[in-house]
Amino acid sequence: MSTLHFIGGEKGGVGKSVVARLCAQYCIDRALPFVAVDADGSHGALLRFYGDYARPVDLSRFESADEILSLATDEPRRVLVDLPAQSDRPLAAWIQEAGILELAAESDVRVVFWHVIDDGKDSIKTLDRLLRRYEGAARYCVVKNLGRGTDFSLYDRSETRALAGRLGAAVLELPELHAPAMQKIDRLDASFWSAMNVVRTGPDAFSRMERQRIKVWLTAVYDQFVRLGDLF
Repeated sequence: MSTLHFIGGEKGGVGKSVVARLCAQYCIDRALPFVAVDADGSHGALLRFYGDYARPVDLSRFESADEILSLATDEPRRVLVDLPAQSDRPLAAWIQEAGILELAAESDVRVVFWHVIDDGKDSIKTLDRLLRRYEGAARYCVVKNLGRGTDFSLYDRSETRALAGRLGAAVLELPELHAPAMQKIDRLDASFWSAMNVVRTGPDAFSRMERQRIKVWLTAVYDQFVRLGDLF
């Protein structure tokens, strides 16, 4: 069975691409069959950091978006789709026009929507819209990005949180990586593995402590991935 993972959050700057990259690195480290799809033409993080595993699609063109489902039906594997900000409309239009969720069910492909949130109100609104649109036709993972907020009480007290619970949504808390280390990773277009394991020289070299922090951070994230069970 394949699983189609739409990794988004609608808002810009909440850490969607970081989560997509972590999913890709986890699959590589665990030797799990996967393919990555970069739908973010303005950023292209999966193509930048995991180019050997990623391919681009254009959600505004249905013929291009169709490749997403084809990748899931060609062979059993995880298909990781990094969604750009403001992708809700083109994604929903494609899903509705082609009956993607129904076709996925017929093809024995599970669909999981990952919604990355910060601690603001807008994240709750976009998550609520997602949950009410697809309801029980898909599964969900809500990612609280602790690098983009520390007080999620607004979400925890919301009706959206209650709705997510009724729909069986999983919750993942993404710990924050030390900012200078993350900034250095981004400057180098480095995978998380290479940042942790490749010893470099020069001004952008990772110190031993930086590589250790990345290792500890990845371990914490992977522990949460394991707790997702068959969702991931």
